[in-house]
Amino acid sequence: MINDIGKYLTTYKLGKPVLAGTGKPGTFDSMAVDCPFVFFHQNRFYMLYVGFDGIGYQTGLAVSDDLLHWQRKGIILKRQEHVGWDRVGAAGTWILKNTNNLFELPTLRKVDGKYWMVYHSYPEAGYENGAAQMGLAWTDDENLMEWQRLPEPIFSWKDGDDWDRGGLYKACFIEHEGIYYMFYNAKNDTYGPWVEQTGIAISKDMIHWERYKGNPVLRVREGTWESKFCSDPCVYRDGDLWVMFYFGFDGKHAQDGIAFSKDLFHWEKNPEPILRYGKPGELDEIHAHKPSVIYHDGVLYHFYCACRKYREGDPAENLGDEFRCITVATSEKVSY
Repeated sequence: MINDIGKYLTTYKLGKPVLAGTGKPGTFDSMAVDCPFVFFHQNRFYMLYVGFDGIGYQTGLAVSDDLLHWQRKGIILKRQEHVGWDRVGAAGTWILKNTNNLFELPTLRKVDGKYWMVYHSYPEAGYENGAAQMGLAWTDDENLMEWQRLPEPIFSWKDGDDWDRGGLYKACFIEHEGIYYMFYNAKNDTYGPWVEQTGIAISKDMIHWERYKGNPVLRVREGTWESKFCSDPCVYRDGDLWVMFYFGFDGKHAQDGIAFSKDLFHWEKNPEPILRYGKPGELDEIHAHKPSVIYHDGVLYHFYCACRKYREGDPAENLGDEFRCITVATSEKVSY
């Protein structure tokens, strides 16, 4: 489908965090930050991100004027805002955008006078403990700090097939020609070794979703860098092509890849990663994964979650003796 992927490559890694856990007990992101989603709002760059505190995920915002230096704005999806299916926490992963075009600044889109965010929540305390479901939150606050949640999940593993009945992970949702498309990754088993793959659900109202019968649309490949996971879809438009950034995992390392489609349902993968894990000692020596991509002033910025072993002096330590942070790679060298 495409022979030259050069325009999508970001070979210059910053090599340092743009956002990391605080290391301060009592903060929602004390142990780690994860799952960046970067957009443009009110003449600034915003990053939606997930924080982990040892109990569960909650969601915050950070802001920047240059895409490299970020300041926390605050928490927007808190634990126990109300008692319900999502009481343990809420991991916000995507807000509906005005444009799907990869090479335009992504601003947010209102539907019925509101901005809309998809999130997922696990039923038990701990690190991704139990089978997660997806919910929808909305705000009419232009500062994006006050969000309301719909009372029930909009999408559940309970209605799933064998491949996605173990629980749901990150969702990306877009509107195209009056239809909403939700790309999501899911696992086939809730506990123990599992396989994660990516599927599509379709809706006319963002509330009622129907799974595509051809799921999963992004499948694992035995004996490759994506033998265990094909996860965290991130979908954009480039001319007559749809472009999906995602990550693959082989049981040891996670790396970002890319796939292409003409119709949103049938995807052709580039056979090799486009963002690889780093060398020993580097920030992403274990994982370089969970993409969010934005184009600005002729430069493609590929934000991702980097992981390595924790070292004395790191701002935060995650479970498993891990330092997990958000960083960026770019298509051209940028001054930090």
